[in-house]
Amino acid sequence: MVSAELDRERDYVAKLYERLDELRADAQQQLQRVHAQDVGGNHQSRSERDAFARVFEDRIAQLNDVDERLAFGRLEVAEAAEGATGAEGADESDAEGAESDDDGSAYRYIGRIGLRDENLKPILLDWRVPQAGPFYQATAATPMGIRSRRHLLSKGRRIVKIEDEIFDSTGLSEEEAGALQGEGALMASLSTQRTGRMHDIVATIQAEQDRIIRSPLAGVLVVQGGPGTGKTAVALHRAAYLLYSYRDRLKSSGVLVVGPSPAFLQYIEAVLPSLGESGVVLSSVGQLYPGVEATFDDEPEVAKVKGETGMAALIERAIRSRQRVPAEPQVLDINGEQLTVSPSVIANAMARAAESRKPYNEARVTFVKTALAELTRMLAAQLRSHGNTVDEDDYGWLREDLRSSYDVKVALNSAWIPLTPQKLLQDLFARPQWLAELTPPGRPRNAPCYGATVRRRSRSQTSRCSMRRPNISASTTSARRRTNVR
Repeated sequence: MVSAELDRERDYVAKLYERLDELRADAQQQLQRVHAQDVGGNHQSRSERDAFARVFEDRIAQLNDVDERLAFGRLEVAEAAEGATGAEGADESDAEGAESDDDGSAYRYIGRIGLRDENLKPILLDWRVPQAGPFYQATAATPMGIRSRRHLLSKGRRIVKIEDEIFDSTGLSEEEAGALQGEGALMASLSTQRTGRMHDIVATIQAEQDRIIRSPLAGVLVVQGGPGTGKTAVALHRAAYLLYSYRDRLKSSGVLVVGPSPAFLQYIEAVLPSLGESGVVLSSVGQLYPGVEATFDDEPEVAKVKGETGMAALIERAIRSRQRVPAEPQVLDINGEQLTVSPSVIANAMARAAESRKPYNEARVTFVKTALAELTRMLAAQLRSHGNTVDEDDYGWLREDLRSSYDVKVALNSAWIPLTPQKLLQDLFARPQWLAELTPPGRPRNAPCYGATVRRRSRSQTSRCSMRRPNISASTTSARRRTNVR
C-alpha cells in the first residue's frame, strides 16, 4: 500500500512537471515570435514589443525558478468545503481543487505556484492562496475541514518519500492506516545538509509563522526573535505572499528587501525566486542610494559620531550654508547692458523657493525660475528707460539672454550652489574647520567634536573641540575611483 501511494504521488507530480514544461515551451515560443516582429522605426511599436518581451522573459524565469520541489504537499478535504473568501488578488477559483474521489473527498495539491490544465482546471494550488492555508494551520484540535495532510519529499523531479498527518481517523481502513508513514517533514528538513545558501521553508512553515506571513498589509509588522528562529525566512515568505495577494496595490511601488551586507543578500538571494517572485529588489544599507556604494567601515568611535541624531541637524546646517544672499548689490553684464541687482531680489527668490518645501535641488529650480522672472522684468524696465520698445512677446528672448549670461550664472550659482549628497559629504568631511563651525555651540566639552580630526590623503589637519577626537576621514582617492559615502 505504501508503494502504491508513493507511485500514485509520483505519477501525479510527473503530470505537473509535464504541464510546467508545456507552459515554459509556450512562453519561449511567444518570446521568439515577439523578437521576430518587424516594428520598423516606430518608437511606440518598439516600446510595446519590448514590454511584451519582458512579460514572457519574466514568465520563463519564474517557471525555471520553481522547477525544484514544484509540489510539496497534499490536502485531503473531509467534505466538499465552501470556498473561503480570499485576500486581495487571490484567485478564488483555485479552491475547486485538484482531483476528486468517488466518495466525495477531494485532494488539493500545494506547490510553489498555481498550475491549470488545458481546460483551465486547477491542478496545483499556489501556497499563498487562502485554500492552501490549512496546509500550514490545521491541527488535530482544529482540522479546518481537512481529513489529512501529506508532505511530499522530493529529490529533483522525483518524489522519494511521503509524510502523512491524520486529523480525522474515523472511517480509516486498516489498509489506509498501514499506508501512513514518516518521521515528519519538519525533522527531515532540519536534518538536511547545509549548503551556504538560505533555502525556502515553504514546505515546512509552522502555524505561528504562517499567521505572521498572512497578516494584513496595513501598518508596520515587526517580527522579533532570537538568533536562528527563522525571522529572515518568515520575512521573505511574507514578501512573496504580499506580492501575490496584493499585487495590484504593490506593482507601482514594489518591494525592497534591505540587508546588512552584500554577503547576507547573497545568502538569501535564491529564496524569493524559488517562491515564484523574481521582481523584488535586494539591497544592502550601503547600496540604498542610486549610484553610490559604501565599501568601508568606520572605526566604532567615528561611526558613533556619524550616527548621532545631531549629525542630521549638522548636515541641514551645512546645506543651508550653501545658500547665500549677497551682502551688496551686484552689477551683471547681459549682452552689454549693465543691470544692477540688489540683494533683496535674491532673498525674495530664496523665500519663494523655501515656501515650496521641496528638497534642496528641486527647490533650487524654483529659485532660479523666480529669480530669472524678476531679472527679466527688471531688464525690460531698464531697456524701456533707455528708449527701447519692449513688449511681452520680447520677454522670452530677454529670459534666454539672462539664462545664457555668464554673470547671471555666477550670481545664481553663488547664491544657491548646486549640490549632490556625495559632494556635500565629501566636502564636509574633508574640511575640518567648516565641520567644526557647524558643530552646535552647546555640545558638551568632553564630547567628540564633529570636526575633530580629518585625514585627507597623507596630511592631517586638526581642529580642536575637545581632548577626545575621533578620526572622520574622506579619501579623495577612493572617491575618484568609486563614489563612497561613509
